[in-house]
Amino acid sequence: MRPPAQGPGPGASTEPKFCRSCGRRMEWRKKWERTWDTVLYCSDACRARKVKPIDAALEDWLLRRLRSLPRGQGLDPADAARALDEKGGSLLHEPARSAARRLVNRGLAEMVQRGVVVDPSTAKGPVALRSPATRHPTR
Repeated sequence: MRPPAQGPGPGASTEPKFCRSCGRRMEWRKKWERTWDTVLYCSDACRARKVKPIDAALEDWLLRRLRSLPRGQGLDPADAARALDEKGGSLLHEPARSAARRLVNRGLAEMVQRGVVVDPSTAKGPVALRSPATRHPTR
C-alpha cells in the first residue's frame, strides 16, 4: 500500500487552484509534482474544451443580470443558458454552471442552495448565483 500523497513540495504554492475551463477546485496530485505551477486544467476534457467565446458570453450575461438584481436575490445559471441558446438552453446548461463557478472563484458572485452559500466545486442539484455579501471591516 502506498503512503498518501504529501502535497506540494517545499516552496510550492498551497493556495487552491481552479480549472480555467470548468471552474472546479483542483487537488494536488503526485503526477503533477513537477508541473503543479503550470497546471491550468483539471482534465484532458477541460484542456480540450478550454474557455470559448460562448463561455465568456455566459459570464457576461450572468454578471449583467446579477448587477441588475436587488442584493441578496438569486439567479439560476440555467437562465443564461436559456437566454443564449436558441434550442432552449439544454446544450449550454453545464457551460452556464461552469461560468457561474468561474465568477465565484474570481469573487464576483456567491453560489447558494436554499439560501446557504455552498462550495461551487462540490454543489449538486439546483443552485443560484447572487452578488457576494459585502464584508464589513472588523474592529
